[in-house]
Amino acid sequence: QVQLVESGGGLVEAGASLRLSCKRSGRVTSTYYSVGWFRQAPGEEREFVAAVRWRDGTTSYTDAVKGRFRISREYAANSVYLQMNNLKPEDTALYFCAINPSYTESTIPGEYDYWGQGTQVTVSS
Repeated sequence: QVQLVESGGGLVEAGASLRLSCKRSGRVTSTYYSVGWFRQAPGEEREFVAAVRWRDGTTSYTDAVKGRFRISREYAANSVYLQMNNLKPEDTALYFCAINPSYTESTIPGEYDYWGQGTQVTVSS
């Protein structure tokens, strides 16, 4: 059974950086899948942040984080990372990673099958 565990969240001031990690355990039957990061603020819907195709590393980002966030993967560690720079108060949310078996950088949460429990990011002004 596939499990995802996020870590790396915290409370930081605006302008600071954080690096989120998403570690996968359990076997995925194919390398043709994507890993996405989503976030959800209180009272808001879950929104797409970034995604990476596991096999070839193709990435995509929502406009709000382009130029500030970078998603990457590490084969040996079965992990995906989200480097977040120049954080803003509006980045405050619970951040989740998830696996999409269709090998697309989908922005739709319903297309992702496996989810972690999330890691909280809070950015103070």
